[in-house]
Amino acid sequence: MNSRKNIIVEGKHGKPILLDVYWKTTDERKPVVIFAHGFKGFKDWGSWEVIGKKIVEAGFVFLKFNFSHNGTTPENPLEFGDLEAFGQNNYSIELDDLGSVLDWLETQNAIPNTEIDIEKISLIGHSRGGGVAIIKAYEEERISCLVTWASVATLDWMFKPKMVENWQEKGVHTIVNGRTKQDMPLYFQLFEDFKANEKRFDTEKALRNLNKPHLIIQGTNDPAISVASAELHQSWNEYAKLVLIDDADHVFGGSHPFTDSLLPLHTYQLVHETVEFLTT
Repeated sequence: MNSRKNIIVEGKHGKPILLDVYWKTTDERKPVVIFAHGFKGFKDWGSWEVIGKKIVEAGFVFLKFNFSHNGTTPENPLEFGDLEAFGQNNYSIELDDLGSVLDWLETQNAIPNTEIDIEKISLIGHSRGGGVAIIKAYEEERISCLVTWASVATLDWMFKPKMVENWQEKGVHTIVNGRTKQDMPLYFQLFEDFKANEKRFDTEKALRNLNKPHLIIQGTNDPAISVASAELHQSWNEYAKLVLIDDADHVFGGSHPFTDSLLPLHTYQLVHETVEFLTT
């Protein structure tokens, strides 16, 4: 298997985008799968790489990347070393980052042209990345297929009235990263960006008008996202396929760091369902 890791792509908002690509040399052009991580996520978290390699084995080029303002840095992509960038992140930036990744695919020289088919691009989004992926798949003609894993139902998922009131007063809302124990800031600009683009960021409108294949995968024991959220997405897109993985959690049995040689059962099911959908 071939790989190019930590390729730096220039972002549109003053921070670089770091990406990895994986493929097998077959002398045949292969469709592309792009993976977008979620909130407090990064491309090198846990089992994402192992999952990506399984997708490559099924006959795809796999690309995973860090959103430019996810809080990691090119020098240390495994840690949240730039909390100021994390606090300045918003949905407009992430959608622009996805656009920059698509632009890179059109001009890249990391993968031989004989091995990649950029006319067939599928987008996978996990958690909050699923909500962003929904909007981008609706807007972007270059994306031909959408897969959402444990996706938020809407992009205003965290904007509770009392929280927003306190947030506006203080200018910053702090969340604790349960894994690293860091206090991670969210500046009020995130909410302002959402309100300024509320019609654009409407996942219901996007899904009701999406004319592309869409696979929804959700665990039934996810403490962060309910099955009802996945069912809501399916109700908005009558052509979407919904797969529930019994007893799976928010990361489908994954963990960070991930050192096992075999995928957990729920991760295996996640990969199987995704590959089956993308190859039919």
